[in-house]
Amino acid sequence: MTEGLDGLRECLGEYASKGARFAKWRAVSTIGDGMPTRACLSANAHALARYAALCQEAGVVPIVEPEVLMDGEHSLARCETVTDVVLRGVFDELARQQVLLEGIVLKPNMVVPGTRCPNRSTVDDVADATLRCLRRTVPAAVPGVAFLSGGQSDEAATSHLDAINRRPAQPWQLTFSYGRALLAPTLSEWGGENWNVVAAQEVLAHRARCNAAARDGRYSPDMELERLAAGT
Repeated sequence: MTEGLDGLRECLGEYASKGARFAKWRAVSTIGDGMPTRACLSANAHALARYAALCQEAGVVPIVEPEVLMDGEHSLARCETVTDVVLRGVFDELARQQVLLEGIVLKPNMVVPGTRCPNRSTVDDVADATLRCLRRTVPAAVPGVAFLSGGQSDEAATSHLDAINRRPAQPWQLTFSYGRALLAPTLSEWGGENWNVVAAQEVLAHRARCNAAARDGRYSPDMELERLAAGT
């Protein structure tokens, strides 16, 4: 369970006075034998909602991140079931804490099978399962859903976002919060070497272009080939 609410009100006031406009709180759920438990889900949902309420009190936009981890052998269907329960619990608690839903950003996982699941899912399977889950659990008042990449490869995360945005319009803006999918290839290219900064910047710009296209449902795997053809 994520902890750290003690003193958060005072900290948020200080950070807001220094110019902070967004904050993020992450609470994870692991799928396994007997996990996640109802007690764990309830405690994490309650903490996320308290954090969000304190943020709004301080004039800071809360990014609410309930993540169902990819680690494990679970199927796509099992991930969908758990993600459904997690999001229902979070929004129940947000309502109890009187959090203004129009003033949050939701940062959930996509619905994907576990990393050790023998049955892999197609891009369309992931997009359909993710949207089914969101439609059942996320109120239309939430303005934006910024997915985390959740351990996916950079190309897979981009392809999934693109497929989601190719579906009919949803009540939320569906975008990305791909710290790992944007920065992991960049850091790998850079390697801490000053002479390699330009090459790393080109990798970052390329991934940003791909994800911007996916945000509008315009991404194509050919975009990856274009970078290779350019020799960057």
